[in-house]
Amino acid sequence: MATNSQHPYHPIIYVRGFAATQGEIEETVADPYMGFNVGSTKSRVAWTGDVKRFYFESPLVRLMSDHKYEDVFVDGDDLVAAERNNHPVPYRSIIIYRYYDEASKDFGTGETPPIEHFAKGLDQLILRLRDKVCANKANNMTAADFRVHLVAHSMGGLVCRAFLQNTKLGSATARSAVDKVFTYATPHNGIDMRIVRNIPGWLSFGDVNNFNREKMAAYLDVPRDDDVSLVKNFPPERIFNLVGTNPRDYNVAGGISAWAAGDASDGLVRIENATTHGPGFDGKDVASPRAFVHRSHSGHYGIVNSEEGYQNLTRFLFGTLRVDGILDVDDITLPMEVQKALKDGKTIRASYQFEIAASVRGCQWQITRREVRENSAIFRSYGQLFPGRDGTERKPDRAMSPHLFSVFLDPKKSVKTSKSVSFAFDLKVLVPDYEVDGVLFMKRHYEGGFIFRQLILVEAFPDEKALGGWRVKYGYQDINPGKPGVDADVRLLSKGDASQGFVFNIPIEQKTRPGLRGALRIEARPWS
Repeated sequence: MATNSQHPYHPIIYVRGFAATQGEIEETVADPYMGFNVGSTKSRVAWTGDVKRFYFESPLVRLMSDHKYEDVFVDGDDLVAAERNNHPVPYRSIIIYRYYDEASKDFGTGETPPIEHFAKGLDQLILRLRDKVCANKANNMTAADFRVHLVAHSMGGLVCRAFLQNTKLGSATARSAVDKVFTYATPHNGIDMRIVRNIPGWLSFGDVNNFNREKMAAYLDVPRDDDVSLVKNFPPERIFNLVGTNPRDYNVAGGISAWAAGDASDGLVRIENATTHGPGFDGKDVASPRAFVHRSHSGHYGIVNSEEGYQNLTRFLFGTLRVDGILDVDDITLPMEVQKALKDGKTIRASYQFEIAASVRGCQWQITRREVRENSAIFRSYGQLFPGRDGTERKPDRAMSPHLFSVFLDPKKSVKTSKSVSFAFDLKVLVPDYEVDGVLFMKRHYEGGFIFRQLILVEAFPDEKALGGWRVKYGYQDINPGKPGVDADVRLLSKGDASQGFVFNIPIEQKTRPGLRGALRIEARPWS
């Protein structure tokens, strides 16, 4: 973690995604920003009922306008690569890692190096950037304090992971300079297709076998397994995974890619393959923070070129509070007829889908969304929530409690008078499909119905006297519209150590059958 005075604003290196053909490579290197400058125009219904346009300028432009970042291109030169003492490199700079230049016929040999070569090049770029930044006296920066953020799309995230995880592909000095990593739509666990599932290792066209799990295990330096999303040599909680859930807007290969990847994907990467995990500070396996947005893998309607992507990016990089929501289910009741069948000794099976949409105050977009109709809802069977044998008392397995969201909040964007940060989340637990002795139970079934739904508001006020440094209120939209009214019973996450954050529970209960009882566990941690 950085100690310099500019933290959390560090130089950003953007690592672009995969280019399969020589034509795509040439098109890529012809763009100075390699896609980080591409925006989008969408339509949205205004409060008047009229359809209006919504413009997203691009991550590059917004970082420049909102956070005073600069690019490093001056008079046709890249300041990091060239010797231009009259134009020193500013600290808040955005650098494009142009690793495909070597594969271009215009700038290189026309031969694409392996991904290991790209990882080594990232190592050298970080060290070169460090020297350039520290040479600028206006930055007041030492090599020991220098830090960098890595922002990557698709295969670019694998380049970053190969550099960070495989000690043969980079130096400890460069790795220690990386503060945070943000990945858009990265196939962290490979690419699966309908017919062949894992991309075959022998399929070398365009180096697409970079996404074969056996090959990935080698360059990521993890055990050969069906799971290569394991992060090592870097804290998994400092990697953010932004996951796309819209395959229909991905038109590469005439839509064949989207068909092959399937509905639960962004058109190329399946949702289940787009996240990472690894050992936390205590050695226990933890999932990296992630958010889900209804965007495709790339293009003008893609995940990089979206307001949702930008907001998750900047809050993760620059925010100061991380909030996680976990639903602890204590009990789920069955319809009376199903309950009677269970007492009569019949075999009952049920599965549950949890929908979640989280938004921050004052904004016209959702920071994360998981829905059944977008094939991204959280799924749990009754047996996963309550493991055990039929006919016995089954206690809940907290390890299977649905993790609903990770939201990063930035007090600099808060209401000026109260200095509070606030967000809301819409939680639904859908009516499940019940099976009684293998036969679907359809009595009184209405598709799309739910056994629980509530829009819950949370607001945190900075307060030095409060436990954990924040005074928290929550409320239900139907009771306290727009303004939480219940004081949260806050307790520390780590006994006697307020620096680790705090936790509180929001009781959840639907008494009618089918219903559920439990608590929303909200964990808040300082983020830097």
